[in-house]
Amino acid sequence: MPTLDAAGLDLLFLRARTQNGWLPTPVSDDELRRLYDIMKMGPTSANSLPARCVFLRTPAAKARLLPALSPGNVDKTKQAPVTAIIGYDTRFFEWMPKKTFTHRPDMAENYAKNSALAEITAFRNGTLQGAYFLLAARALGLDVGGMSGFDNAKVDAEFFPDGRIKSNFLCNLGHGDPGKVLPKLPRLDFDEACTLL
Repeated sequence: MPTLDAAGLDLLFLRARTQNGWLPTPVSDDELRRLYDIMKMGPTSANSLPARCVFLRTPAAKARLLPALSPGNVDKTKQAPVTAIIGYDTRFFEWMPKKTFTHRPDMAENYAKNSALAEITAFRNGTLQGAYFLLAARALGLDVGGMSGFDNAKVDAEFFPDGRIKSNFLCNLGHGDPGKVLPKLPRLDFDEACTLL
């Protein structure tokens, strides 16, 4: 099986950085569609696909988000060409019998009858899809700045008032300003994080 070369690994992981400042280069709707089309191909359990994305592209749209942000995230969010709300659909299973898992209609019933199972499945797989989102953006030449410094309840009330979708994390998108990148912090070594049995 083919593997990524050093440039690909650098682009996605080794030299990639979380961005804290943004250049005024726009991000097109076509780029956002392409990003989603790549992200959606990553695996999720029972093809659940619970992630839902709201792309805030205008100052008016971002103004609705700003009251929910921690102070340190306000300026960079205003500056970013796009801010994505990565959420998850708590009723993802309604898509299963009609599109995403048609060969096993009983799977949808299992989730419909067990709200705790549906919630954890949506959160887990929505988070997994959020990681695919970051990698897909980088693969397309976009920079990312993921954020968890915000009030989920405020975001949900503003953007998902019916309660079906819940926010998970935010991600600024665009072309990062190299001068605003913070020093890379250390990571745990294999022996500090992994066990071989």
